[in-house]
Amino acid sequence: MALKHCGTLRLKTERLVLRKFALTDAAAMYKNWASDPEVTKFLTWPPHADRDVSKAVLEDWVKSYERKDYYQWAIVPKDNGDEPIGSISAVGMNDDVEMIHIGYCIGRKWWHQGIMSEALNAVMDFFFDKVEANRIESRHDPNNPHSGMVMKKCGMKYEGKLRSSDRNNQGICDADWYALLRSER
Repeated sequence: MALKHCGTLRLKTERLVLRKFALTDAAAMYKNWASDPEVTKFLTWPPHADRDVSKAVLEDWVKSYERKDYYQWAIVPKDNGDEPIGSISAVGMNDDVEMIHIGYCIGRKWWHQGIMSEALNAVMDFFFDKVEANRIESRHDPNNPHSGMVMKKCGMKYEGKLRSSDRNNQGICDADWYALLRSER
């Protein structure tokens, strides 16, 4: 059996709309999270130097929506107009074992409000129910424990630490791995 890819579909939660990005989101992306060194501190890409960088990234993402195996959502609070405050996506996949690896980031102004947990829960439900994933996994730098707390809150189980196995804007780092299997839901 393989993953049943269907592309990035619009998802709704109590407080959020998760939708495809548009080129018109460049200013909000730059302002709300992509230019902030605190947001990107533990990520694999540097803060965007200007809106043109955000626009170039969005051009690539928008083109990729043509693929059925591409999943990249803008996180938009329902009370924030249509302005995105972060992103959540499938950053890795393995069809052979029906696994999807999720990555996410959100603007500092929206930290510690349960927004990312709400978004991750919706995306996990989508991947289990629509795409029929067997395993959903994610990882974080142990120096960024709040990311791990999001994973735990969404039911993911800690699987272990891989020492000096990853690289982010802080350099080579350890990675704490979490996952949830469809059978554990």
